[in-house]
Amino acid sequence: MPQAPMISVPLKATNEIDWVGPLKNYIQNTYGDDPERYAEECATLNRLRQDMRGAGKDSTSGRDMLYRYYGQLELLDLRFPIDEKHIKISFTWFDAFTHKSTSQYSLAFEKASIIFNISAVLSCHAAIQNRSEESGLKMAYHSFQASAGMFTYINENFLHAPSSDLSRETVKTLIQIALAQATEVFLEKQIMDKKKVGLLAKLSSQAAYLYDQALEGTQDNVNRVIFEKVWLLLVQTKASYLGSLAQHYQAQADDDANNHGVAVGRLQVAERLGKEANRLANSFPNSIPPSSNLTSDSSAILADITKRHLTSVQEKLAELAKDNDYIYHQPVPSEAGLSPVPKLPAAKPIPVTELYAGQDIQRITGPDLFSKIVPMNVTESASLYDEEKAKLVRAETERVDVANGEMAASLDYLRLPGALQVLKGGLDQEEVLPDDDFKTWCEDVAAQENPVTLLESLNGRKASLVVGLDSCKKELDMEESVCEKMRSKYGAEWTQQPSAGLTTTLRGDVRSYREALDEASRTDAQLAAKLRQNELEFDEMRAASERGEVDNLFQRSVSKLRGRSSNSGSPMDEPNLLDADFDDGQLSVAEQIARVEDLLKKLSLLKRERNQILKDLKEKIHNDDISQILILNKKSIQNYENQLFQAELEKFAPHQNRLLQANHKQSALLKELSATFNTLLQDKRVRSEQSKYENAQRQRVAVTNRYKRAYQEFLDLVAGLHSAKNWYAEMKDSVESLEKNVQSFVHNRRTEGAQLLNQIEKEKSANQSSQAEMERDRLRELMDRMTVGPQQQQQQSGSPKPQNQSRRPPPAPLFSPGGAARYADVNYASQYPLPNSPPAHQTTYGNFSGQAGYQPQGGPSYGQPAAYNPSQYGMNPGPASPPPTQTSFGTSTYRGPASPPPTQTSFGQSLHGYGGYQAQQQQQQQQGPQAKGRPTSQVPPGFVPPPPPPGPPPLGPQQTIHFGSQDYPVEGQQGRGQHQQQADDPWAGLSAWK
Repeated sequence: MPQAPMISVPLKATNEIDWVGPLKNYIQNTYGDDPERYAEECATLNRLRQDMRGAGKDSTSGRDMLYRYYGQLELLDLRFPIDEKHIKISFTWFDAFTHKSTSQYSLAFEKASIIFNISAVLSCHAAIQNRSEESGLKMAYHSFQASAGMFTYINENFLHAPSSDLSRETVKTLIQIALAQATEVFLEKQIMDKKKVGLLAKLSSQAAYLYDQALEGTQDNVNRVIFEKVWLLLVQTKASYLGSLAQHYQAQADDDANNHGVAVGRLQVAERLGKEANRLANSFPNSIPPSSNLTSDSSAILADITKRHLTSVQEKLAELAKDNDYIYHQPVPSEAGLSPVPKLPAAKPIPVTELYAGQDIQRITGPDLFSKIVPMNVTESASLYDEEKAKLVRAETERVDVANGEMAASLDYLRLPGALQVLKGGLDQEEVLPDDDFKTWCEDVAAQENPVTLLESLNGRKASLVVGLDSCKKELDMEESVCEKMRSKYGAEWTQQPSAGLTTTLRGDVRSYREALDEASRTDAQLAAKLRQNELEFDEMRAASERGEVDNLFQRSVSKLRGRSSNSGSPMDEPNLLDADFDDGQLSVAEQIARVEDLLKKLSLLKRERNQILKDLKEKIHNDDISQILILNKKSIQNYENQLFQAELEKFAPHQNRLLQANHKQSALLKELSATFNTLLQDKRVRSEQSKYENAQRQRVAVTNRYKRAYQEFLDLVAGLHSAKNWYAEMKDSVESLEKNVQSFVHNRRTEGAQLLNQIEKEKSANQSSQAEMERDRLRELMDRMTVGPQQQQQQSGSPKPQNQSRRPPPAPLFSPGGAARYADVNYASQYPLPNSPPAHQTTYGNFSGQAGYQPQGGPSYGQPAAYNPSQYGMNPGPASPPPTQTSFGTSTYRGPASPPPTQTSFGQSLHGYGGYQAQQQQQQQQGPQAKGRPTSQVPPGFVPPPPPPGPPPLGPQQTIHFGSQDYPVEGQQGRGQHQQQADDPWAGLSAWK
């Protein structure tokens, strides 16, 4: 039986274009990549379009070429904007029906044209199939539906058609024709399989309905000279033919249902439609236009099919009408009184997504040519998806951690599996062994310095500091005693400033340092008390670590606490519970313990399995990359991003379900374990052993806490001793600095006292000679008064009395204002003012503040050194000391050495030597002869020079102080012998007084 002809859509034609140049330029300008890296991909795309132009309309290879090129266009559109503003390429296509050319720069026009050709190829491929074979019939059925799906995609995605073949009306008509033909093919398959007439009637009614729908659109396109007229004749013929076929099959069904009158009426309608179909088939032109894609024998085949069907209907009508007239006598309804034949949809458009969902289509389209180029928005979406994956990993990790924590807490609460060892009798040997912390404590105690040694060292340092402070106080007291004794002996002539006002700071430092040492002694006593309290534990821990007997120490302590010496029984001597079961009808202890161990083993395996599942999940999530999926869904991802992410995350659901099942299983096992273990503990055979275990644990904890407390005390003690050690080191520096300052102060005071004593003795000798001369003058005057001679007469006559030539002019002051020798302006670190006076035999003084040196002037009458006359001139100011209440001087004076604070361990300034003073003395001796005649009127009257700066730092006991290459200069040669000893020992003049 010949098969009915089918309509196939002609293909669109196109001109040649160039993809290579525009794509390379865009890659270089936009993505900043080397375009030559993509030269092969661009050439491949260009070659695909060339091959597509020559694709055959009725071959599988042509369809595959169109699929491949269209698939690459879809991927290309996700990375490259091809339009008038970006990649400008002109696409020219010709109308499939009118052959008019249309050109656009839009890639959408290119894709729509390709899809149209794919639909056309599918329709052509379906039309040429041999439907007498099952495989051909299935291929035709699928291809017509796929063609309808492609046409539907055009209508849904390309709204503004640039050509008539892509217009919505034309495409809609082509969809209806394709679906009608697919339903007709499905009907043919059911007729071949000899299905029930009721089903065949519904399928025929559906096909006739689809052809009737396509009839209006076909008529419109024929009127607009788009479709060929033969398409209209074919659609009209098939609409009438399939309508007649539906009434024919439904009449047979009604006759089988004893509706003989209705069956006759339907056959009458089928006869009318069959005659109409045969008439239309016979009206086909003899020559079929080539553009209609119909074969030349289509009209003859269609006429034969309709004629044979009409004959079959007429024969059936005569048979049923005769039976009804002679047998059934049922009324025959008119056509308007007949109910419509039910319809059964059997074909639908196959969406493009389903066409591309199969692996075969992916193989045909090939790999993504430009997969190495990832758009920026796709990268951002991938980052968001990575965050979603990270949230999933965190959530599952938290669940696993919670489950592991619950298991650990439950086992810890039940004291498993350690409690089983007690019941087995295997913990007695282990419980007397110390833990790692105890060993660490002992090793730390042995590694540290012995506190006893540290404490003894501190006591020695403290004793030496006390000796140093006592020495400082003794020297200050001795210096003050000597000064006051000299003041009581010489009275007002002893002008040295009292020591009490000058030693306030030094004595304050001595007192504060002594108080600090007293406070430190109290702290040391507390440390010593702490050492005595814990010395036994310290020694035990140190000895155990040094001998490697830490375990023995812990065992001895536990044994001592247990009092094993007084108790004859021991847990290790008790019988094993596993050997002491009682036959009372319940499970033995060994069986109960084995059951608990089995549950513990299951929990351990479950935990390991759960961790492995989590590890696999993390690895799978880490390797998951949906960049290509995001690229394929680039256009729709803005609205369906969350839905896409959720769909992709569903692939991890199996792992999540396995973790959830593991958690549920763990809960059940923990519940069973708790019940089983509690039952075991309630056993009377277990309670006694449990109490022994608890007692042993308490003893173990007590010993551990004892040595833990001792270790903490040891750490506190060592820290305190090291802190005290550092404090005593700093205090040592401070006391040594104080000792230097005291020695410097005492040395300077002694030097000043010696100079003052020498000056007083010199003044006394001068005063003695002056008194003898005055006594001689007084006796001479008395003798003159008693003598009556020419001289008395001369006086009475009024002659002028000569002046007493024996009275010498008053001596010059020892210290001319501004003429005292001064030290170089050097900053000293000491804060104590240490005044100093020049030697008593020094008569020549260096200039002060740049002035010339001063030398006392002798009297013009006698030409000898003037004698000092205190009754005439008053007390010589001499070297003046500051008042007793003054403890510091202004900026113009110098400060003596000061004791640094107890916390200071270094000094920013160093005491300078006396090189400046020695050089100044030599300079004064060299300038002495030239400076004798210089006036001293620039020095203000009554000027008292400030005290000199302190002397050099204290020297060792084996050293001797020398201020220059020679002693202080004296007047002439007198007194050199008596002062030679004083230059070596400043206090030699006080030896007689003492």
